Amino acid sequence: MQLHSAVALICATVSLFVIAGAEDPYRFFNWNVTYGDIFPLGVRQTGILINGQFPGPDIHSVTNDNLIINVFNSLNEPFLLSWNGVQNRRNSYEDGVYGTTCPIPPGKNFTYILQVKDQIGSFYYFPSLGFHKAAGGFGGIRILSRPRIPVPFPDPAGDYTVLIGDWYKANHTDLRAQLDSGRKLPFPDGILINGRGPGGASFNVEQGKTYRLRISNVGLQNSLNFRIQNHKLKLVEVEGTHTLQTTYSSIDLHLGQSMSVLFTADQPAQDYYIVVSSRFTNPVLTSTATLRYSNSAGPVSGPPPGGPTIQVDWSLNQARSIRTNLTASGPRPNPQGSYHYGLINTTRTIRLANSAGQVNGKQRYAVNSVSFVPADTPLKLADFFKIDGVYRIGSISDNPTGGGIYLDTSVMNSDYRSFIEIVFQNDEDIVQSWHLDGYSFFVVGMDGGQWTAASRNGYNLRDAVSRCTTQVYPKSWTAIYVALDNVGMWNLRSDYWARQYLGQQFYLRVFTTSTSLRDEYPIPKNALLCGRASGRRTRPL
Repeated sequence: MQLHSAVALICATVSLFVIAGAEDPYRFFNWNVTYGDIFPLGVRQTGILINGQFPGPDIHSVTNDNLIINVFNSLNEPFLLSWNGVQNRRNSYEDGVYGTTCPIPPGKNFTYILQVKDQIGSFYYFPSLGFHKAAGGFGGIRILSRPRIPVPFPDPAGDYTVLIGDWYKANHTDLRAQLDSGRKLPFPDGILINGRGPGGASFNVEQGKTYRLRISNVGLQNSLNFRIQNHKLKLVEVEGTHTLQTTYSSIDLHLGQSMSVLFTADQPAQDYYIVVSSRFTNPVLTSTATLRYSNSAGPVSGPPPGGPTIQVDWSLNQARSIRTNLTASGPRPNPQGSYHYGLINTTRTIRLANSAGQVNGKQRYAVNSVSFVPADTPLKLADFFKIDGVYRIGSISDNPTGGGIYLDTSVMNSDYRSFIEIVFQNDEDIVQSWHLDGYSFFVVGMDGGQWTAASRNGYNLRDAVSRCTTQVYPKSWTAIYVALDNVGMWNLRSDYWARQYLGQQFYLRVFTTSTSLRDEYPIPKNALLCGRASGRRTRPL
C-alpha cells in the first residue's frame, strides 16, 4: 500500500508539473478515510473520520498553491470528496462529484491534484456520494492572500474555522435507506458546532483583541443563524469576495454558504455564549458553544441570546445588504470592482424552477421537471472518450415546463465565454439553496413572487456580491450573472442534501471545440476509470 501510494503520488506530482508549471508552491496531504464511533448528540453513531478526526483537518493554502491530496478509502463502499467553492480552473475532472470523477473503490486511493488558482477566501470540502455527508467527512478550506496583496483589515489575533450544521442521531446508512425507499427524512435532531453538540465546543480569546471566524453551513437541511452573546459581528468576506464591512448582531448562513466575520473581545472578562439556531422552522433547533476569555471571571450566565426565527423579510434585507468592497484587492492586486459585470450584455437567460413530487410512488425532487439520475459512467469521462448513450445534451430545458416530474440524466449545454443570466424560481414554501461548482457568480437580485423581465429594473449592477452559493426564499426568486469562463462539466445542485440526492441537480456543460491547454487541461494521468470508461487509457505521461 505504501509503495503504491508513493508511486501514485510521484506520478501525480510529475503530471502536475507538466500541466501547471513549477512556479507555485506545493502542499501535500495524506488522508485516510475511515468509519469510527462518534457521539456528537450524546448517542453513539458511525461517523466518517479523516485521519481519525471529526470534522476532518483544515486545508490551509495561499492563492495559486497546488494541493496534492492523497485520499485512502478505508470504508466498505465507494467514496469521493468534493471541494465546495474551489473552482478547479480548466480541470473539472478533479471536482469530486460523480458526474466528473469516478469514485475511489474500497481499499484503494486516489490523489486529487487541485490548484487554488486566482482564489482567496473561506470554503469547505465534503463527501459527495451515498449520503456520506450525514456522517461527517467534511472540513474547512482557507485560501490566504499572497504576502504582497493587501487585505482590507489588519491581521486578526486568531483565525478559527467554525463548521455549523443540522444533524441526525441516525446513521447515514439508515437515512439513505429512507430516501432510497421513497420516503422523506424527518426533522433533524440537533445542530453541531465543529462536530459537537450543545456546549461542546469552545473558542479562546484575549481581551481587547480581534478575531476572525470562518463560518460554513455544512448541514443537510436548514438555514442557520449565528451570533455571539454581547458581541457584534463585522462581515468581511463571503466565499472569496471581500465585502463592505457591515456590522450585524447576528447573521444568517444558508445551506452550503461560507463567510468570514471579525469580532473584538471587548466585553467584561467572562465566558459568553456562541449560539447557532435554525431559521424558518417550527420547532427551532438551537446549539451553543463557549467564547472563553483568557482572564475570564466566570462561566456563561443567563439564557443564550435569542435570534430571528421565521422572519423572511429580516433575512432578505440582510442578504441585500451584503455587497462587494469594490476598492479591496482580490487574489490579484487590483480592485474587486474592476470587472464591470453590470455593463456586459447577457446572451442567454436560463430560468430554473424547483419542484417536489412522486415518481413511481417514490419521493423525488426536480429542476424544470427533470429529476436527475446518475448515469453508469461519469459524464466528463463520456465526453472525453466520446462514449455515446451516457447522456443527452439538452435533456433539461432552459425554462420551467410546468409538466410533471420525470427521470433523466439532465445536462444543459452552454458556450464557453458566454455571459448568462440564471433565475432561480422557488414556488415552494421552504428556502432553497443553490450551488454551482467551478464558478463564482454575481447575485444581482432577489425578491418575492414571480420573476419577470421587469424584475431586472431592480438588479444591483454595481456592487453585487460574487459567491458560489445563493439562497432563494419561499415563493421568491433570485437572479445571478455568471461569465462562463471555465470549460468543463459542472454540477449545479441544491444544497438541501436530501433534495440533491433525490434529483434536484443537473450538469452545466461549458463547451469549446478548442483543444488548447489554455482552455482545458487534459484528463489527469492518474484518473480512475469506471463504468463504460473502464479499461481505457488516460493519456501518456
